[in-house]
Amino acid sequence: MNIGGLLGNLTFGNIVGGLIFSSIGYAAFMIGKRTMNVNMMIAGVALMLYCFFVTQTLWVYVVGTGLTVAAFMVRDGS
Repeated sequence: MNIGGLLGNLTFGNIVGGLIFSSIGYAAFMIGKRTMNVNMMIAGVALMLYCFFVTQTLWVYVVGTGLTVAAFMVRDGS
């Protein structure tokens, strides 16, 4: 299902992926803010915003997974 028009390549998969990874990004940002971890806050903001720039559904999930892993690596200090 492609909505198209002004929304470009917005599909149901993109919307779901954006919601999932934006929620994870918000949680990461709040954890970073609470613990004063700037790198975690940056990873959270990246997770919340990247889906505006990535249009293909596969890449939404690939980039989101990579940023989520990076956020947890930053949190653990690895």
